[in-house]
Amino acid sequence: MDWNKLAEALIPDEDVKPLDYYETKYPARNLPEGAHVTRLAPSPTGFMHIGNLYVALANERIAHQSGGVLYLRIEDTDDKRKVEGAVEIIHKSLKYFGINFDEGADLCGEYGPYYQRQRAEIYHAYAKDLIKRGLAYPCFCTEEEMEKTREYQTENKLLPGYYGEFAKCRKLTEKEIYENLKAGKPYVIRLRSQGDVEVKHTFRDQVKGDITVTENNQDVVILKSDGIPTYHFAHAIDDHFMRTTLVIRGEEWIPSLPIHIELFNVLGFKLPKYGHNCSIQKIDGETRRKLSKRKDPEASLTFYREQGYHPTAVRTYMMTLLNSNFEEWLLKNPEKPLEEFKYSIGKMGKSGALFDILKLNDISKTFMATLDAKQAYDFLKSWADEFGTDEQKAYFADKEYMCKVLTLCMGIGGKKRRKDFVCAKQAVEMIAYFFDNTFAPTYEYRFDNAVVKAILEGFKATYDYADDMQAWFEKVKAVASASGFATDMKAYKADPTAYPGNVSDVAEMLRIATTGLANTPDLWTIMQILGAERTLARLEKAITAL
Repeated sequence: MDWNKLAEALIPDEDVKPLDYYETKYPARNLPEGAHVTRLAPSPTGFMHIGNLYVALANERIAHQSGGVLYLRIEDTDDKRKVEGAVEIIHKSLKYFGINFDEGADLCGEYGPYYQRQRAEIYHAYAKDLIKRGLAYPCFCTEEEMEKTREYQTENKLLPGYYGEFAKCRKLTEKEIYENLKAGKPYVIRLRSQGDVEVKHTFRDQVKGDITVTENNQDVVILKSDGIPTYHFAHAIDDHFMRTTLVIRGEEWIPSLPIHIELFNVLGFKLPKYGHNCSIQKIDGETRRKLSKRKDPEASLTFYREQGYHPTAVRTYMMTLLNSNFEEWLLKNPEKPLEEFKYSIGKMGKSGALFDILKLNDISKTFMATLDAKQAYDFLKSWADEFGTDEQKAYFADKEYMCKVLTLCMGIGGKKRRKDFVCAKQAVEMIAYFFDNTFAPTYEYRFDNAVVKAILEGFKATYDYADDMQAWFEKVKAVASASGFATDMKAYKADPTAYPGNVSDVAEMLRIATTGLANTPDLWTIMQILGAERTLARLEKAITAL
């Protein structure tokens, strides 16, 4: 068979250049010894999974702490899955969590284009070369024929795929091939596999350690009927010419590893190192399953931005999943930036990483408690600007007022910081009572209306904004005593039946009237922040509601 003639007939691409051209155009990178070139290579579907962040963070740490490069490649060979604006979503989502690419899609870089559909010329050049060497051939099998083959293999419990006796087009003569071409039959280009499934060898996986890999015997498709490559073929060529040294990807790609090893071999490329990370799982009742984008809102990166989790808190939590020794380091170095932790691919878990939203919330509470008033203001405002209601956006018009609110609610400057805030959405909702437009009390008291009214009216008559905390509390006790409530807690504990309640119960009534809540930070400070006019207005409103 005249393979050169066949290659020209199958891939009449005039833009294809000699293979040496591409080696020269994309030379080895000038990087320090030991530096890694890693990548994130998602499809442009518009959905970013928490697993994407998991892999991106691992790649980012390995690349940057080794003095290497992290790049973004868009694997858009499947045009049906493409979503408009998907690349912007990828950049925006990952940048929020501190993942910054050095080069790649929509960025500068000398190893592009970074969209696979824009690299068709390179794939065609190497597909033609394989055909010329007799290592690839055209396949004219229809989808109906392929379906019949799959059914037969399933019924007879045979290995699925296109191989051996099932690789019908592998045996076509030169005459048959040209007759099919003349008839206008659509075709794909398949690899002529040289592998034997009886041969197994040990492969060093950077995450899982030594694993057993069977040789590939599948004549996989390398170019589809529209001339666009499959993922298998494109990724091998792209990883070579973008000079990738380490590929970290999900363990679902392990079954494809034999195909990728053979493709690198037949293309004459050095195989990069591979590390297959475990899936992210969760406890669902009594079972453990993979985090699902259909079932679990926390599977989407959008969830964390919409809820307003601080990116550092999420990044910190993800590090606990990525490296088994990270938490120990964090306990010893709570003040140090995360970048100082020496990340190791060898410390990645070999089985499923268990996602725990409660643990994330604890980490988030702890981190939020480290922010000062300005930092908290800036973070909450940025969330409100993007995701908040118009009323919530208005909270931030008076920065001085908001900082007073945050200082109180976060315990800033106190002996012990409060850890009430988990995320921005929850925090902004918690402080709604400080603003008249969102102050919507239900006034649920534990005492009869007549008792509550007497307390509120008595306090309102004596309230003075100029009172310090001690003077203020003396007036609260005076109002309590006038209604028969105990002001001496020892006496109350000695005989609680002698009183309708105690001074704490009175403070609770005032708290509910002023904030609509039974539990809040210090009430005197709240009234100081609200101011005299607003405080008195709220007391009057509560009295009127009784």
